[in-house]
Amino acid sequence: MAKGKGNFSSSWFLLHKITMTKFHGLAAGRGTSAAALHVIKARSFSGSSNTKALLKQELQSEIPGESSSVCIYKVPRTFRQVKSKAYQPSIVSIGPYHHGLPSLQEMEKLKRVYFHRVFKPKPEELDQATEAMQKLEEAARRCYSEESKLCSEEFIKMMLIDGCFIVELLRDSMQQDFVHTPSTIKRWMLPTLRQDLIKLENQLPLFVLRELFQLTARSSCFSSEHEQPASLELEALALRFINPLLQGHLDPNKPLEHFTPKQLQADEGKHKHFLHLFHHSIRPDHETGFSTLPWQEPRGKQTQLIRSIQELKEAGVKLKTDMNRQPLDISFRSTLRGKVLTIPQIHINDHRGTLFRNLLAFEKCHRNCHQDVTSYLFFLDGLINSSKDVGLLHYHGVLQHSLGSNRSVAKLVNNLCKEVGPDASQTYLYRVIGDANFYYDSKLAKVRAALVHHYLSSWVVGISTLGGILAIYLTFIQTGCGVAAAKKDLEHKFSFRAFLKDSLFITYLEKILDFSKDLEHKFSVGASLTDEDSDEALNAMDWPHDLEQFMESMF
Repeated sequence: MAKGKGNFSSSWFLLHKITMTKFHGLAAGRGTSAAALHVIKARSFSGSSNTKALLKQELQSEIPGESSSVCIYKVPRTFRQVKSKAYQPSIVSIGPYHHGLPSLQEMEKLKRVYFHRVFKPKPEELDQATEAMQKLEEAARRCYSEESKLCSEEFIKMMLIDGCFIVELLRDSMQQDFVHTPSTIKRWMLPTLRQDLIKLENQLPLFVLRELFQLTARSSCFSSEHEQPASLELEALALRFINPLLQGHLDPNKPLEHFTPKQLQADEGKHKHFLHLFHHSIRPDHETGFSTLPWQEPRGKQTQLIRSIQELKEAGVKLKTDMNRQPLDISFRSTLRGKVLTIPQIHINDHRGTLFRNLLAFEKCHRNCHQDVTSYLFFLDGLINSSKDVGLLHYHGVLQHSLGSNRSVAKLVNNLCKEVGPDASQTYLYRVIGDANFYYDSKLAKVRAALVHHYLSSWVVGISTLGGILAIYLTFIQTGCGVAAAKKDLEHKFSFRAFLKDSLFITYLEKILDFSKDLEHKFSVGASLTDEDSDEALNAMDWPHDLEQFMESMF
């Protein structure tokens, strides 16, 4: 018994010791946690002070970004995903973005030839040009959205060599398209050079080119009665050289003053580079380029997309082209002939696609830039939904192309605005689009469009429709004559002569009806054949013999 009690006492003592040990350990742990918490709070306070200091330092620092001088941009990645080659120079690099690329080294030799031709006869001009470029270097660097890695000496050398190449190239272009000059420019280079000189990433600031143009001045290219400042002369030369990209050809007999419209003279010195200059030169006349219909307040929610040209034609809209308008000057008018949509003629090829893509990229990147080209391309995108729309535009002289097929043209136009969001609030064509869509949605236009689409969509369907209408008309006459004859028989006494006369008249009508049905049948058979078989079948029909048989059966 005593032994059992002793075991119980020792067990209780052991349990008490373990419990007290855990209690003291917990207390010690709590003390440690409190100390650690104190350290964390101290560190947190110190970190908070450092964070505040860093944030204040951030507020005092300048935000890296684009200055108001930026006008030459790297094309956004989303645009490159559609067609990256449209934004990269093909044979010549201008400016720092693509400077020194191995694939463009061949043209570097040609640029050196032009550089030697300008400054070798007069070495003193090189010193003046170098000093001028040194003064313009900082301003030129600010024109690019991405900082150039070229050092000062390399950047100045790049401006001199690239600038001399452009200036001399434009001067040579006045000599009957390089025919009478000792230039090393080959004819095959010209279309590609024009493309490269209007690419957004391949630009030199225009004030650099103006300075070099004046320092290396020769006799004026303008006629004596149209003498212009040197800056306008350079811009006119540039527009004359680039113009075939949009017009498709260059008339060498046009004087240089033709390429200095009034709006360019008013904005002399404001253009940033060649692409900006060309963008300004094709802008529409906003005073006359809109719809001339009586305009009301917005008719519901406006859309930037117009109906396809096939739908507009079916609704009764006439299509017209005007060779004397600016490329983007489009109008929708109400005339005695009905509604008329006037569009200046446009030439579509791969070069035109590159031009439009770079103009669109410039509009989307440059602040305070009119979105006229973007609006124009969305307008074309709405007009052209299929190869049939391209065919209609080509038939009316609005669109000319050299892409091989109408389907290729439709695909190119529909891809120009890919990855670009429309902005209906900024389109200069909002009245044209609004009035055209409003007319198309009218009841009269919808009924006409439905009739044309279902019954006059082609000449075969049209002939079948007319044949059906003629058959219905003759059937109606026959029925009316039959009713009239029956009524006459009931009202009057039987007259053999009158009966014979009425019978012969009805017989004549029946024969005319049979001949009409036979004619309709022959045309329907010809419509089911191919074009070649249809022509043979039509030629095989003996129309005089059929007509002679018909006349004999009548009499």
